[in-house]
Amino acid sequence: MELLVKPEQAGRTVKSLLKGELGLSTARIARLKRTETGLTVNGVRVFTSAVLRAGDRLAVDLPAAERPTAVRPAAMDLDVRWEDEHLLILNKSAPLAVIPSSLSPGEPTLAEGLAHYLGPGFSFHPVNRLDRGTTGLMAVAKNGWAHDRLRRQLHGGGFTRQYLAVCADAPQPAAGSVELPIGRSPGSAIRRQADPQGRPARTDYRVLAASGPFSLVELTPRTGRTHQIRVHMAALGCPLAGDWLYGTEDRALIPRPALHAARLTLVHPATGHTLSLAAPLPADMKKLLER
Repeated sequence: MELLVKPEQAGRTVKSLLKGELGLSTARIARLKRTETGLTVNGVRVFTSAVLRAGDRLAVDLPAAERPTAVRPAAMDLDVRWEDEHLLILNKSAPLAVIPSSLSPGEPTLAEGLAHYLGPGFSFHPVNRLDRGTTGLMAVAKNGWAHDRLRRQLHGGGFTRQYLAVCADAPQPAAGSVELPIGRSPGSAIRRQADPQGRPARTDYRVLAASGPFSLVELTPRTGRTHQIRVHMAALGCPLAGDWLYGTEDRALIPRPALHAARLTLVHPATGHTLSLAAPLPADMKKLLER
């Protein structure tokens, strides 16, 4: 990747331009400094403190990261909804873990499927992660530069997610926000709970439909805590259908928590264009609403 220094950028340091214009993190810049060809100006290796002049050509060599040893390529059907050289957005199925876990050793993972799909030089850079039992849209950056910029959006705005959940009963009122801090549950490696001493968490919700014992709820998390939606809906007395951890498991109804990442909006890290994608409600959640 090469950047031509404009007259208005003259006088800035290499580090300033890398962070301000390319959105590279301090850690990534430090890694580039340690490589022979990581950072050059007009073909000459430079320090990040070097001052740039108009017309300089700043070259950034973002090497393809080595494939993690824990990820082995595995052929699987992937529902890719959008893709270019920087980014891939897919509709994840369930049950499918995103990365290998000691809790389910040997089980196929999305990382392994993408290693097969993308081929040699694959490096897994998930922007937003979904639980094993959650379906829906997930963004995966194809390089560290795109990942850095998208993660900044995720935490600072510009990257929004909307979920659909089938809940037991319907929250009251029919629209509102849940603002309950979330922390770890004592004695559990995976369970979370509403905890006044936990990390701040907010979820906006809106009931879209009610059908028998269930409701279809649209949810927009404003923070990204582990199990945030599941904890917040359970705190309202409306746990997700099939949620074995925070509600009642009934595999005859649905063998997973009924949660789907239905819409994803982000600003493309290279073009600056807004991307907005939607994925339809999966069949197992539709069936719950038809009962």
